[in-house]
Amino acid sequence: MVFDEISQVRGTVSIQLSELEVFFAAVETGSFSAAGRRLILSPSAVSKLVSRLEDRLNVRLFHRTPRMLTLTDAGHVLYDEGQDIFAALSSAENAVLSCSGDVSGTLRVHSMVSFAKYQLAPIIGEFLERHPKLRVEFHLTNEPVDFVEQRIDVSIQGGPLPDSSLVARHLLDSPWIVCAAPSYLARHGTPQTPDELAHHNCINFSHRTHWNVWPMLQDDEARTVVAKGNLGANHGDMLLELARYGLGLVRLAQFHVGDDLATGRLVPVLTDFRPPGQEPLYLAYQSRKHLSPRVQAFLGFMREKFSTAARPVMQAHAQPQCGALPGE
Repeated sequence: MVFDEISQVRGTVSIQLSELEVFFAAVETGSFSAAGRRLILSPSAVSKLVSRLEDRLNVRLFHRTPRMLTLTDAGHVLYDEGQDIFAALSSAENAVLSCSGDVSGTLRVHSMVSFAKYQLAPIIGEFLERHPKLRVEFHLTNEPVDFVEQRIDVSIQGGPLPDSSLVARHLLDSPWIVCAAPSYLARHGTPQTPDELAHHNCINFSHRTHWNVWPMLQDDEARTVVAKGNLGANHGDMLLELARYGLGLVRLAQFHVGDDLATGRLVPVLTDFRPPGQEPLYLAYQSRKHLSPRVQAFLGFMREKFSTAARPVMQAHAQPQCGALPGE
């Protein structure tokens, strides 16, 4: 019924792209004020554009209350149908820009907090110097990200990828290191076998995660140790700080503790029992027919900065020649 209502006006009504963009922003941010901040518009301007779109279509798109916006049935239909419009426009824009080579606009990068802080922050300035027309925005979380809703261009992810529709390029392999501050080891001794971890304070994540089970290799057999202690946190940086203060053993990725190991602030332990497997990190992005120059530039830069070449491991569509990655 609602679909028929909107379909009937398609032949006689021209939806303005500016109105549609504002509508999408309001849906994805949840308010006219937040949509205005995203688009650098006043809330009143956002409200006027949405109202104009509703008048143009002769349907109500939002239920408005002082506290929240919710989509009407017609609003849901327009949002779902509009995805195809923006995808087509994005594909056309990227196809043209890929051939022109213009690296500009906003690049939105999702990353694990620790990787962004210790690996991306030191090098991103050089990337922006190469591409002065580009703006980079970081979305930092260890949780899976919704590429469409949060408009992510590239995601740096570890472990198995939850979304098989993504293109994933191998970035690097990072071992996990059990380590402690010299002050802790001086007070409590250095564990010589995995069994001795039961007599040590092991600092771990407070939320349930596979990272709290420490894999070990003993007598050529894989085993796991459920590390326990009196301290926990939901953020790796806090675990790192606690270990630096000599409060226990911690197990974190090498890219997270590498500087501390190099300076001797932390000391690796149980290195003879470290399993050979390493956790891979990937550069993931949506499978699009035309890859934008800003994404191409970032992928090439990351491959340059990290030792392991970012080879495609999962790809749904071949890229056109004018949009091929540098060096491919």
